[in-house]
Amino acid sequence: MTNRQGRARLVDVAERAGVTKSVVSRVLNDDPTLSARPETRRRVLAAAAELGYRAHAGARALAGSSARAIAMLIPDLTNPVYARILRGAYRCARLAGYVVLVTEDAEGTEADESITELVAAGRVDGLLIASARPDHPLLAEPTLADVPHVFVNRGVPGSGRNVLMDGAQASAAAVRHLLAHGHRAIGHVAGPAEIEPSQGRERGFHQEMRAHELVGSMSRGEFTGAGGAAAAIRLLAEHPELTAIYVSMFSQAVGVVHAIRQSGRRIPEDVSVISYDDLPFADYLEPPLTTVAMPVQDLGQAAVGALLAQLRGEAPHDVLVPATPQVVGRRSVCFSRVPDVRV
Repeated sequence: MTNRQGRARLVDVAERAGVTKSVVSRVLNDDPTLSARPETRRRVLAAAAELGYRAHAGARALAGSSARAIAMLIPDLTNPVYARILRGAYRCARLAGYVVLVTEDAEGTEADESITELVAAGRVDGLLIASARPDHPLLAEPTLADVPHVFVNRGVPGSGRNVLMDGAQASAAAVRHLLAHGHRAIGHVAGPAEIEPSQGRERGFHQEMRAHELVGSMSRGEFTGAGGAAAAIRLLAEHPELTAIYVSMFSQAVGVVHAIRQSGRRIPEDVSVISYDDLPFADYLEPPLTTVAMPVQDLGQAAVGALLAQLRGEAPHDVLVPATPQVVGRRSVCFSRVPDVRV
């Protein structure tokens, strides 16, 4: 069996030979630590030859050499945050003499198989995994432990390979900005519960609200315009008293603005909006969107630095990228017209 384009995959060889993808990869790479019967090795090689699997020949030719290439898995190529993380990674890798190969890693794209094939063929030296899926199939791939890799803008507990930025600081800065404008009824449009960056921003929001003896309302949505709109509709329906909303992702904020207007409310007169992350076209929205700028490009640079350290033989370790959030004030936030009735 082959894929729809007729090209044999690692999994096809594994199915034909009756073994796992890990065994196929290690046989084709002549892994000396593999304990397998000669019959198993012959069956794998025969299956690869019968299916016309091309990677095994390249793997033998490249064994022991460096491809000078890094593969980066991005969950959504349309998300501008990941575009800037990629830019930082590219610039750092280029200075070190590496190229960066990019693949979109959304569910159903089978990026785990294509990446496994690249690794098996010796065409990449390491992986930058920015996928947000907590149950990613690649995490269960036995060969991953043998490949230098880091997790970017997400956390895998216990991996010791996480490159993260403290999003809680950005949330605290957003809340303080709204408080300084007299807002007390503040809501939060959060991201998916299982995604680490969303968790950090949510945690920072609630911590800062509690520090001021306030209770924040919250609604979750996907990191898309549609997700932001749906979350904002629920939030405003359940808490019509809100005078401000902090949004967990810029792409969500576009949907939040739309939902607020559809509800008949004005921005910022009725509801102020502030979003995590800053993009140049925030100036060209109506009204221009107040944001919390974070140096997300530094995440890509730090991730490549951590990966290169592994390639030099250093032990992997978690990296927390330092960041000082900066509120970029625009016209989507104004002073609250609701008096503070606390006594």
